[in-house]
Amino acid sequence: MKFPKELREKKDIKTISNKAKKCSVRGCGSDAIRSLSENKYGNYVERARLKIEENKLHKIYLCKTHYNEVNKLRKSSEKLYQKKGFLDDQLASRKGKYFDD
Repeated sequence: MKFPKELREKKDIKTISNKAKKCSVRGCGSDAIRSLSENKYGNYVERARLKIEENKLHKIYLCKTHYNEVNKLRKSSEKLYQKKGFLDDQLASRKGKYFDD
């Protein structure tokens, strides 16, 4: 029985032979905790100035420290393009007897 992604332990990524995958960044020999799509995350990895080894499956395996670097960059760039909706502004500008603090 396969558990949902939220319930599975996120210790490490293993291959079929139960050997842990290594980080794809050149010079890093740590065990990988995440595997990311090269199409989706390749841009962020390049902007973080990380040198990645090529992979036939077009996957990027990252250890904890390198994943944190890439994820910070991704979140900051996505925040720039996030569309502000009228609901966000509406909650901030509400005034009245029920919303005063």
